[in-house]
Amino acid sequence: QVHLVESGGGLVQAGDSLRLSCVASGRAYHVGWFRQGPGKEREFVAGITSTGSQPFYADSVKGRFTISRDTAEAPVFLQMDTLVPEATAIYSCAASKVPLKNQRQIYDYWGQGIQVTVSS
Repeated sequence: QVHLVESGGGLVQAGDSLRLSCVASGRAYHVGWFRQGPGKEREFVAGITSTGSQPFYADSVKGRFTISRDTAEAPVFLQMDTLVPEATAIYSCAASKVPLKNQRQIYDYWGQGIQVTVSS
């Protein structure tokens, strides 16, 4: 069993930055960040392998978001720069036993999610 807790969300203005954190208990897993905006389906944002050696991103956030982790036991961070109002969503981190996947069905454990609101 893996327990994940997100932190770092909040209200920011367009163009601002925000850093989300995901702390996972239990064994090290591959971690992904997903988001669900108002009236939208949950979508993949970024993922990283258990060792932190391979980050990967959705096309919509490439160049603006950075996912990182120092070790398999360390928190996973999502640095979000140049935020736009369309990034407003509940952001959730999830753990998977399979690396490099962006399908939410692959992820076995989920955090509660945290609200990010970007005002224009």
